[in-house]
Amino acid sequence: MKRLVLLCLSIICIQNAVASNNSPQIYLFLGGDSPCKHLQILNHPEITGAQVIYNWKRLEPQKDTYNFEGISKDLQCLDNIHKKLFIQLQDRSFSPENIPVPKYLQTDEYHNGIAKQTDNPGENKPQTTGWVTKQWQPRVQARFQKLIAELGKHFDGKISGINLPETAIDTDHQTNAFCQAYFNSILSNMSALKKAFPNSYAVQYVNFIPCEWNNSEHYMSRLFSYAIKHHIGLGNPDTVPYRKAQMKNSYPFFHRYHKALSVVSIAIQSPDYTYTNPKTGKKFTVAELYNFSKNYLGVNIIFWNIQEPEYSQKVLPFLQREIHSQRKQSS
Repeated sequence: MKRLVLLCLSIICIQNAVASNNSPQIYLFLGGDSPCKHLQILNHPEITGAQVIYNWKRLEPQKDTYNFEGISKDLQCLDNIHKKLFIQLQDRSFSPENIPVPKYLQTDEYHNGIAKQTDNPGENKPQTTGWVTKQWQPRVQARFQKLIAELGKHFDGKISGINLPETAIDTDHQTNAFCQAYFNSILSNMSALKKAFPNSYAVQYVNFIPCEWNNSEHYMSRLFSYAIKHHIGLGNPDTVPYRKAQMKNSYPFFHRYHKALSVVSIAIQSPDYTYTNPKTGKKFTVAELYNFSKNYLGVNIIFWNIQEPEYSQKVLPFLQREIHSQRKQSS
């Protein structure tokens, strides 16, 4: 039995090694927009599908009352043009007006459900505030994992994949005990996601973990080991090549372990265009963002934002050239 397990793990690693040598699949990141509104830009041979954010409040407007009609409609629109859907299940926000959880969670029974957090939206951009769900509270997490299970019953194997948002949070009173509880909640949610979606990609975004820098508490290394052992994919919400903060946290782990992970999916978001390449003194180009994601992070999937005019003028022409070149080399 042990030899069989080792053989299966070797096969997985070989498959991922082959995948990492090919062009990453490109999904267009649509935020909370429906793909039905973007069929024209999605209907290109270079595009595999769409990544769409669905927040908890939208999917469970009342306790134990679930509304998945939006997902079903989006899935049908994509099926009609032979594209795939990747869900981002959102339990946090980056603006004070956007509360991502149902009202029933914002009560004493669930410790008010959410906590205020701060966020850095890009280079030289002012800090903003938003909300993060109190996943470290067992009652809150139990409700979240029930939502995950319900989504799995409806969409496992029908969608390409589902990801949980970034691990980074910045709240008040982040003690060592709090950070350990928060880290444990990340692993628990990863396990619940994989259990609910055995036939679709199950992915956890990981960038920073509170109370840690440069794997000082071994949270990052333990998270990657857990993901590899349980065949859970990992990803990252931003691409900023060789930026010090990322290079002291998740990026080196992607570089080291991407071949052992079931899938690596990285987002290229609007704020990523704001960062300066220290080697050139200019903003990162589309090619630099793509090549770093592919060659250093070893991604299988890129979720690319559709910010204009960058997408039409720079991203799509680059992808067309890059993928055409890859196909020509492989023929």
